[in-house]
Amino acid sequence: MSSAGDRLFGGIYARGRVAAAVSDEAWVQAMLDVEAALGGEALAAVDVEIAQLGREAAEHASPVVPLAERFLATHAGATSQDILDTAMMLVAKRALVPLLDDAGAAADAAAVLAERHRSTPVMGRTLLQPAIPTSFGLRAAGWMTAIDEPRRALGELPLAVQMGGPVGHRDPAVAADVARRLGLAVPVIAWHTDRGLPARLAAFLGVLAGALAKVARDVTLSPELREGVPGRGASSALAHKHNPVAAVSVLACAKRVPGLVATMLACMEQEHERAAGAWQAEWGTTTELLALTGSAAAWARDMLEHLEVDEDAMRAGAGQDPDLGASSALIDRALEVHRR
Repeated sequence: MSSAGDRLFGGIYARGRVAAAVSDEAWVQAMLDVEAALGGEALAAVDVEIAQLGREAAEHASPVVPLAERFLATHAGATSQDILDTAMMLVAKRALVPLLDDAGAAADAAAVLAERHRSTPVMGRTLLQPAIPTSFGLRAAGWMTAIDEPRRALGELPLAVQMGGPVGHRDPAVAADVARRLGLAVPVIAWHTDRGLPARLAAFLGVLAGALAKVARDVTLSPELREGVPGRGASSALAHKHNPVAAVSVLACAKRVPGLVATMLACMEQEHERAAGAWQAEWGTTTELLALTGSAAAWARDMLEHLEVDEDAMRAGAGQDPDLGASSALIDRALEVHRR
């Protein structure tokens, strides 16, 4: 997410605070923080020229060696993989703070809609065809629950240090000490070629991105809904249009996520005690997954916090005033779970 093209498209794909948390600079600082946790001396990436570091990293298939040379770090017995794997978890931990904050705010905004519109009828649609009326509040409660579940799973995922040494049998006390210093979890054993943890991180990000995309798709398909941000969404050709910019941007981010999740699952196949290529493929993929899901969450928060509902149009489209008692009870149940 740090190419020159991001200056042009970053407004869509790098919205919010997550992009900075997974930047090249953030990765370098995370690696130095891991080195510091091993050596007991704080290191700040004040004079690292990222492009040059990247060119040197190509000579080692890893940025750890040239970075360590700059700071005279010795890894204190750790391997380059130990440093990078732990840095990846540290980057993820830091990026998940704003990501989950935005996702939580999006779910909160959906909860407000669910409560406010529990008695607002809307035509339910199956296979995009009119079915029977339901309540818009129940639809919003469904959005809320779909966001909440992967958000909670990400928040509970134990992001663990990697301190296995060359072949995974290093003293586990080292991992425990580094984990304590960095605020990460302690693994049962080294996970240098057991890539379940980064794969689960990717999968949960994919589920969250998909849940946000579902909300955005419903918004784009609902003429009764409007993103109420003044000055946004004007058409260059049709003056009467008000385009759903936030919803479109959520979808643009989310469309790129499934392929990245598939890459992380493919990376689980690794050779013996050190992978040749699959491990290296994870770094940029995880970075993009965090950035894109974070951007989708920021856009979804914006979309739901500013969503305007045309209740009269919904009632007219429903064609009748249905009994929404069961719908209201389901909304109460969903809201109770949301508020825990």
